[in-house]
Amino acid sequence: MREFRDREEAGKALAEALAARAPAYVDPVILALPRGGVPIGLEISKRLSAPLDLVMVRKLGVPFQPELAAGAVVNGDNPQIVLNEDVCDAAGLSRADIDRIAEGQLAEIRRRRAAYLQGRAQTPIAGRTAIVVDDGIATGATMRAALKAVRKAGAARLVLAVPVAPPDTIQALQAEVDDVVCLQTPAYFYAIGAHYQIFDQVPDDEVVRLLRESERYARGGEAPEPD
Repeated sequence: MREFRDREEAGKALAEALAARAPAYVDPVILALPRGGVPIGLEISKRLSAPLDLVMVRKLGVPFQPELAAGAVVNGDNPQIVLNEDVCDAAGLSRADIDRIAEGQLAEIRRRRAAYLQGRAQTPIAGRTAIVVDDGIATGATMRAALKAVRKAGAARLVLAVPVAPPDTIQALQAEVDDVVCLQTPAYFYAIGAHYQIFDQVPDDEVVRLLRESERYARGGEAPEPD
């Protein structure tokens, strides 16, 4: 199974796979998990002439054991909270406790959205095809929270699109979505970066640049010819 050269190449390959299914995707919006999902999302935005936005996930840690996730909160303008009910019950967390924990994480999401999107309003999701993308998936915990929240936000059709993920993770996430596009599902999965020749961190200023560039394609600007 070959490696992707970088996120741009992976994004173009994923965009072509999605374009083949595009007739089923009514009024699509691309939702990327930052930061690594943004270069992938840009290529899909170009190919489908669809807006690119962010889906931002923050873990809600149990107060006395922060690494243990009681749930996650997703996005800032219309936040959705996804709970691990068993963990909440075991930790004795009330809804008021969860809301208090979530508020701190929402403040961080709002800060990051402001930095990345610089005042641009969140793209409406309700009634649209939401295509949630990242540069790969390992365990799927963050992606599962994102998908559940996007569904709760009213997406008419929910699509998961990634270049690479373990087969068991993809199988587990299929119940959360209407469609899955994953280019590679290696049986021996070590880490997402192992499937790329170049897997550098995506800096914040690059995220800002890519999001600005995506506005051109969402407005019907010229997209590149497919390879």
